[in-house]
Amino acid sequence: MPGILTLGALGASLSVDAFAAALGKGATERRHRLSDAIKVGMVFGFFEAVTPALGWLLGFVLNDWIASYDHWVAFGLLLAVGGYMLREAVLGDSDAAAETDGAKPGYLRLAATAIATSIDAAAVGVTLALMDVNIWVACLVIGGTTTLMATIGVMLGKHIGPYLGRYAGILGGLVLIAIGGSILAQHLSA
Repeated sequence: MPGILTLGALGASLSVDAFAAALGKGATERRHRLSDAIKVGMVFGFFEAVTPALGWLLGFVLNDWIASYDHWVAFGLLLAVGGYMLREAVLGDSDAAAETDGAKPGYLRLAATAIATSIDAAAVGVTLALMDVNIWVACLVIGGTTTLMATIGVMLGKHIGPYLGRYAGILGGLVLIAIGGSILAQHLSA
């Protein structure tokens, strides 16, 4: 089972999209109350915690069919998600940009943004099913990390949102690719 540090790094990588969106939300807010930031963080954290479980369930069902090449599947999924995050960061097509359009989003729009930023966690959940991972611990770590990162993002958004979001996306994508490469290297060397 991957250690808590690996799950923490995974959670931090997956929370980058939510962090960037929260930076954008924070940049558009006139009031920066901690209670509002925590609510936003909890919405992002909830969806980021649920989607890996859904992906894990799908991966668990498919595990018998792909057991002999699961390390390639894990690497491919993490490479694709990490590559997508890099592309979004480099091209500037992030959900954070959509959040900075001046409109004050309600909870429905916030939930839609949280779902959109957590889709990559479902793909990672498929990968987690192929490994010896306690999915409940993984979901708690991923959801908790995302809640913390999104809360911080809202609070920091007014000051640094336009500058940090892009670089955070690049870092998150590189970390996911590195985790995928590590999984592949461990299986190929065994």
